[in-house]
Amino acid sequence: MIHSNGLNKTHCLLLLTVLLILPDQAHALQSHSAPEGIYVHQLAHIFFISALCYLFWDIRRSSFPGKGWRFLQMFCVCMVLWNIVAFTGHSMEAVINASDIEVYSGYLSAKIAGPISPAKIVYYFTKFDHLFSVPALFFLYLCMRSLYRRSCEEEDR
Repeated sequence: MIHSNGLNKTHCLLLLTVLLILPDQAHALQSHSAPEGIYVHQLAHIFFISALCYLFWDIRRSSFPGKGWRFLQMFCVCMVLWNIVAFTGHSMEAVINASDIEVYSGYLSAKIAGPISPAKIVYYFTKFDHLFSVPALFFLYLCMRSLYRRSCEEEDR
């Protein structure tokens, strides 16, 4: 069976298998060369925050009815918080030294080297940015599901 994008199920299964077998190839990670890369990345966070704030404001101003639009606003709030945490974390990376983080057997075993400073504590807590991004994506899912169901109900009428 051919999908609309031209790939069949075998190709999709093969691609998924390769991605699961070779997890060390994390091409989604990007290191930023100093100093231009981090400046552009930090500006992207600022622009993303601005866009999310505008979207939140526009939804509120327009008074769209329904749960889907409230879920979209909750997505915006969580993503703004994620951007603030990520922006702060990137800023803290410039403050602390590479030797301030001890890595024993991979990323998950990293620990902060003493003495503990406020910058190291802030850096540590910014590594929990997934506490904002995961709920945000869940709210986006709920938003899309709600809007889709509502459009299906309107078509049935």
